[in-house]
Amino acid sequence: MKIIVTGSIAYDYLMSFPGKFTEHFLPEHMNRVSLSFLVDTMDKRRGGCAPNIAYTLALLGERPHLMGMAGEDFGEYRAWLEAAGVDTSLVGQVAGKFTASFFCSTDQANNQIASFYTGAMAHAGELSFRTVEDCGLAIISPNDPGAMVTYAEECRTLGIRYIFDPGQQCARMSGDELREGVVGASMVIANDYEFELLRQKTGLDEASVLARAGVLVVTRGERGSSVVTSGGRVDVPAVRPRRIVDPTGVGDAYRGGLMKGMALGLPYEDCARIGTIAATYVLEHLGAQSHAYTWEEFKGRYQEHFGSIAVPVR
Repeated sequence: MKIIVTGSIAYDYLMSFPGKFTEHFLPEHMNRVSLSFLVDTMDKRRGGCAPNIAYTLALLGERPHLMGMAGEDFGEYRAWLEAAGVDTSLVGQVAGKFTASFFCSTDQANNQIASFYTGAMAHAGELSFRTVEDCGLAIISPNDPGAMVTYAEECRTLGIRYIFDPGQQCARMSGDELREGVVGASMVIANDYEFELLRQKTGLDEASVLARAGVLVVTRGERGSSVVTSGGRVDVPAVRPRRIVDPTGVGDAYRGGLMKGMALGLPYEDCARIGTIAATYVLEHLGAQSHAYTWEEFKGRYQEHFGSIAVPVR
């Protein structure tokens, strides 16, 4: 199956703060915040929602096509993704601009404060699904809001099965834009906080989303995830990690695993379980693309927690 992954392409600048952010916020002065956190470490990593999702799909044996806009500094990243099994032929590069950048500080309680520089991502609307042939499954993950709305419209028009994943852009997109992405989607996915933002902006509760899309998946961190369909709800528990290093990209890995299950035609509960295992690997490493595993290793860990699964041997 040809899988298209759209979304931000970025470099992640990951910093660690040896304390808790919440201890430094003064409730009586929240109308005027001026804080600076001295961090212990900083790492530059390859990131962005779309490459993170695509990387997990590649680890799981797929050859996903990455579709997004990058800057003139993307050359080394492109080569690395190709070597990892990601097709980057649909990635455009913008001369005179840098690839988008994510600056994130994480405290000892895994709370995060982050800023995102758009860079070349602002040109995402220049790409189109009309140039893509034989797409079997696509995901519209956080990107330039206008591009996300356009991609959803194109997928509906072209009959492409797509997942609408507004993510962090729930805070920026209008209710109308979010509603446009939901309508006609095969699946809508968000974490519990993002879904609450979507609900407030659109007025769409779970039942209303299901009336406009096929499936709703809500992730809840250490409390697992829920798959909601017209037939009911299935809750999938999170898997306890062997260690906790960095939460950056955990949700993206979940989405990659979920899409692998969908590509295999598995029940949504099994898809969510694959996503959960994929997410746990990321939580155990610094950065969203610094881990690796074989298909056999992945299946073994899946079976350890959820039992056997009818997945073809690769």
